[in-house]
Amino acid sequence: MRLPLAALLAALASTAGAETLTILHTNDVHSRLEPVSRFNTTCSPDQVAEGACQGGAARLLAAINVARDEAGAVLLLDGGDQFQGSLMYTQYKGKAAAEVMNVLGYDAMAVGNHEFDDGPEVLRAFIDAVDFPVLMANADVSAEPSLAGAVPPSVVLERGGHRYGLIGLAPADTHETSKPGPTVVFEDPVVALQREVARLEADGINRIIVLSHSGYSADKQFAAAVDGIDVIIGGHSHTLLSNQVDGAAGPYPTWVTTPSGGRTAIVQAYAYARYLGRLEVAFDVKGLLTQASGEPIFLGPGSPEDPKLAARVAALAEPLNALRQEVVAEATAMIGADHGQCRARECTLGTMVADAMLARVRRQGVEIAIQNGGGLRAPLPAGEITRGDVMEMLPFQNTLSLLSLTGADLRAALAHGISAVADGHGRFPQVAGMRFAYDTSANGGTPRLGAVEVYRDGAWAPLDDARTYDVVTNDFLRRGGDGYEVFAERAVRPYDFGPDLVDVVIDYLSRKRPYTPYTDGRIRVD
Repeated sequence: MRLPLAALLAALASTAGAETLTILHTNDVHSRLEPVSRFNTTCSPDQVAEGACQGGAARLLAAINVARDEAGAVLLLDGGDQFQGSLMYTQYKGKAAAEVMNVLGYDAMAVGNHEFDDGPEVLRAFIDAVDFPVLMANADVSAEPSLAGAVPPSVVLERGGHRYGLIGLAPADTHETSKPGPTVVFEDPVVALQREVARLEADGINRIIVLSHSGYSADKQFAAAVDGIDVIIGGHSHTLLSNQVDGAAGPYPTWVTTPSGGRTAIVQAYAYARYLGRLEVAFDVKGLLTQASGEPIFLGPGSPEDPKLAARVAALAEPLNALRQEVVAEATAMIGADHGQCRARECTLGTMVADAMLARVRRQGVEIAIQNGGGLRAPLPAGEITRGDVMEMLPFQNTLSLLSLTGADLRAALAHGISAVADGHGRFPQVAGMRFAYDTSANGGTPRLGAVEVYRDGAWAPLDDARTYDVVTNDFLRRGGDGYEVFAERAVRPYDFGPDLVDVVIDYLSRKRPYTPYTDGRIRVD
């Protein structure tokens, strides 16, 4: 008879005089407390009836309970970004997430960039409501009154008679991608890790786990640069690591050699509560990591749900139903589907949103629209589209902003927008009234901006660096979000025009009913 992995490791450890630990983990849940479709949108009643739903807090709890029953020492950890992405967050901000995470029994969580989306005060309310520490080692919050003393860099937890040091990391560019405010100062994550690992080791803690909301590529760099880290629980890049799933970004765990020749195990479990990561680790009597293996658990349609939590989530969703049921538009096919496409090339969702923005202000002489791909969070369904669908697709409550820029500054903005394509950064520009090309074949794969043209007077013309163009964007980018400092610093006559982007898109789609998704080559990848 084949023993379960946890039992096998426990048997091995008992004979060697060492210990095992089961690490359960999630990341980038993004307020998906209800079950989701395969496109990561909240399941419709029809999809529920068809048994086509995945994930959700109730499935997560059932799987966690099974793992706790099977294992000995267990930690349940989260890699950040519990906030933002569904109407559940729009309605409750962090309150619903805090309630559900307490029921699930988390032991610690990293601060993700989206935990700052409504400012430090909302993050503090969440911290006060949860029963576990929320960690961030690479930011100084001492000058922010609502967070000072509330966000420790690390915590030490005891399991099975052994102490484990947990360190939290937020993205280094959180000041670009969210709203932490000017008083929260971020530093180099490697410097923060080296400092915190040394502090823990000085206190006799040599079993160290990092909760890193930094992305898979960054986590591999951290492991290669910092000694003393046993495990990194990742997030931010929505990466599925697996030994069984075709198309996974890498093995689970991914091993990286440290500067002194040790090894760090890196794991991540995709996003949207569709997987529960389960990593079994073993340490020898000196605290040296000797084994790490496991596999994310897919919470598919056949996975059981905890009935009590399912009922509570349904009650939390009740006030959202009116929004979800208000039909505002119709599409002949799904608009968007691939989360990553809008962060690397033209996508149907980006084309539609940019077109809607430009249509709203074209009569005012505006020629160009720019929307960040990371602001597009879910596809719109084929057939009837509800207000709730559009709000989940555009969850950030952005408004339209107008500004003028020279052609040279627009060129710089586009170059910035394509600069992190390899990392799937949300800064990638979806555009209207403009077309451009870029390639990554030269300069060691560094993206290079090619020809840029603007549609004016019924024809395409090369972008004129000396000319001034009127642009519509969203208020997040206008203030320099996603690193668009050129908008914040170089804009002429910036004006927060005001209409909510959700209303702009609904108005556009309703006038195009039924809308047919399309792309037209406005972004060319050479």
